[in-house]
Amino acid sequence: MPNSLIAASDAIARSGDARTVFIDGSWTFPAGPQDGANGCIPGSRHFDIDEIRDTANPLPHMLPDADTFTRHAQAMGINRDSRLIVYDRYGLFSAARVWWMFTAMGHTEVQVLDGGLPAWVAAGGPINSDHAPEPEPGDFVARLRPDRLVDRDGVQTAIRTGGAQIFDSRGKARFAARVPEPREGMRGGHMPGARNLPYTKLLDRDGKLQVDPKLFDEAGLDPDKPVITSCGSGVTACILSLALDCLGRESAVYDGSWSEWGSRPDTEIETGRAPS
Repeated sequence: MPNSLIAASDAIARSGDARTVFIDGSWTFPAGPQDGANGCIPGSRHFDIDEIRDTANPLPHMLPDADTFTRHAQAMGINRDSRLIVYDRYGLFSAARVWWMFTAMGHTEVQVLDGGLPAWVAAGGPINSDHAPEPEPGDFVARLRPDRLVDRDGVQTAIRTGGAQIFDSRGKARFAARVPEPREGMRGGHMPGARNLPYTKLLDRDGKLQVDPKLFDEAGLDPDKPVITSCGSGVTACILSLALDCLGRESAVYDGSWSEWGSRPDTEIETGRAPS
């Protein structure tokens, strides 16, 4: 099991550890999965990506500044030495986004529960109906790692120079502009030269991550180039980044993703299938 993932049986064994903090990163979006396990892991704290965000930015759930993230993390009782286990109720959907946010803010001990809450239940883990009451404030201090994210200018530079490859985790139909985007005002298509690897291809039928380099190789991964991941709004891009991390490759998430790129009249767009 890669270090960024933890099996349900191991997570259950860690549940009595005072340093271990379970984070429920469940998030619902109409175009995402709808069915999942009910309840939450006892003692877990809810991390709402629509609340812990850059409120000055009109784009959805953009990464906040370090001070804002620190304030929220401390209110959740997160300490510098906390061992974080992030999960969601679907298996793997938004938990990877929360994993990425903590790692981008400098936390070094963050794992994703492989298979999420359904795997926890299947392994015999206990369930509560509510999250933990307000904990004692923690002492974690966020320090942004600029290498973990990229903005629109960085993506445009990568396209112009070929200095990084872009992997888009949206479905093939959205990538090719064969179906409309779920958000209003979005043009269809993809960034020039982007590769398409739908996040669903990285999940097995139980919602567990398939850490298989062949999936990236088949999508055209260049082993010698840095990787930028993208999606609709920076959520499922983090699943690609998590899988790459498990394969020993770091990547940068384009936080604005298609919500930014597809809504602007001055960004170049391609349609059709990804290049072979």
